Amino acid sequence: MLTRKQHELLIFINARLGANGIAPSFDEMKDALNLRSKSGIHRLISGLEERGFIRRLPHRARALEVLKLPEESAAPTSRENGGAKENGERGKFSPTVIRGDFSNALPGSTIAAESDAAELPLYGRIAAGTPIEALRDETARVAVPAALLGRGTEHYALEVAGDSMVDAGIFDGDTVIIQRCEVAENGSIVVALVDNQEATLKRLRKRGDSIALEPANQDYETRIFGPDRVKVQGRLVGLMRRY
Repeated sequence: MLTRKQHELLIFINARLGANGIAPSFDEMKDALNLRSKSGIHRLISGLEERGFIRRLPHRARALEVLKLPEESAAPTSRENGGAKENGERGKFSPTVIRGDFSNALPGSTIAAESDAAELPLYGRIAAGTPIEALRDETARVAVPAALLGRGTEHYALEVAGDSMVDAGIFDGDTVIIQRCEVAENGSIVVALVDNQEATLKRLRKRGDSIALEPANQDYETRIFGPDRVKVQGRLVGLMRRY
């Protein structure tokens, strides 16, 4: 799901591309969204690109292509204007989104002492890049060796979306096993809830009175928040990958 500003920017870009085939400049985007600086636009563009809504065309200035729009947006994407849709209904996107605290919304499974294996709830995709809201599929479960899990504690699983944790060995499409907790050691990889709305998988660093969420990919920036803006929803205890 997009944030309100990401949605506004995507609609604005798509409208300009549909009108004259030229993407707006960062200054025009900044003014349209009433932002103070172009750095905010850069973050919004990066978020839209990571989530697959747009792409930047190489070796061309101001070259953006809208790949899809959220389902609630009726206008066709720039790729669909004047021609047949590519790859079927690419413009349709209908996620089921949860908001708020994982501890209330996403119950985990507790592992009994005698268990050799367990089935954990698999709660959709979590960003290992720009934070996104966690997607929920209440019916999906994943079988996990009990050796990956702590006895008597709650766990759940998430599918990774994005590449910002690749240097920690976590890749797009991996399934991460999360032990529910509200406190984690400095340097742990955690599920962090930002502003009670967006969840992301990052390394946790405490810097004085601030909390830093660090990627493991030099192409991404560390994000720093006040302590009241970040809640730990669990820590990484295992990872599963299909080849």
